[in-house]
Amino acid sequence: MHKRIILALDQAGWHTSYALKVPEGIHLIHMPSHSPELQPAERLWPLTDEPIANESFDNLDQLEEVLFHRCRSLLYQRDLVRGLTCFHWWPKTAASTYN
Repeated sequence: MHKRIILALDQAGWHTSYALKVPEGIHLIHMPSHSPELQPAERLWPLTDEPIANESFDNLDQLEEVLFHRCRSLLYQRDLVRGLTCFHWWPKTAASTYN
C-alpha cells in the first residue's frame, strides 16, 4: 500500500526552503498568503503567545508549565476561541456547537 500525505503550508518565510527535498508520497500545497480562514488555528497563536511574550524561562519545563496553564484556561473560554476560529461559512459539527 502506498500512502500519500498532503501537507498544507502557508507562505511564511520560515516554512519555505529551496533546498528542501520532499520525500516521495508527500505533496506540498502552498496556501495563498494572508488567508487565515484556510488555517483557523493560526488565529489562536496570539492567545498562546500572550503569557510568554517578553518573558524568559530558565528551562523548557517552566515554559511548558506556563503554556499548559494557558491552554487549560482557554478550554473554559470557548466563546473567545470560537470567535477567532469559526467562520460563518465553516461547516457546523456537533463538536463545534456544544457548550
